[in-house]
Amino acid sequence: MKLFLKGTKCYTPKCPVEKRAFPPGQHGQMRVRLSDYGIQLREKQKVKRMYGVLERQFKRYFSIAQKAKGVTGQMLLELLERRLDNILYRMGFATSRREAREIVRHRAVTVNGRLVDIPSYPVRVGDVIQAVERWKSRVTLIKGNLERTKDRPSPAWIQLDAEQFKGTILRMPQKEDIGLPIQEQLIVELYSK
Repeated sequence: MKLFLKGTKCYTPKCPVEKRAFPPGQHGQMRVRLSDYGIQLREKQKVKRMYGVLERQFKRYFSIAQKAKGVTGQMLLELLERRLDNILYRMGFATSRREAREIVRHRAVTVNGRLVDIPSYPVRVGDVIQAVERWKSRVTLIKGNLERTKDRPSPAWIQLDAEQFKGTILRMPQKEDIGLPIQEQLIVELYSK
């Protein structure tokens, strides 16, 4: 399944999943029937890799989502979507979440005028994310990324101002805003055992 880990390459026919839709190796094309646990585990691993989160962080996000009011699976996805590195990826400042994490770690982004260098920083409604002007190399990188990702639709919950390299969070993300085939109920079932 396409996880969009390689940036803009995943939007072209050169994507490895498009070229070869089966696992590598001599026995990659054989059918393997997964158990219920295997299906749940594979879904959790898929979401972890998509967002670039380690196991300990993912468990912490799940425990926070479990304690919050609302549906646990949707709260988990909302927490993952609110990460600063994911917001930069969604706005088009980076072609992948890994590149967005690098931009944040290099102190090239401000949130409400304050410099933030933590990729997992949880963004709230009304926050303004902007690229720092003093890093010319980062601004040119972000400008190039905006050009490359201009055909990718901007989410409805983020207002983007590409001229000033700025984005504003209008509302919290919903399950429909993600646009990826994630079955969060399988993850909840896995951790509920």
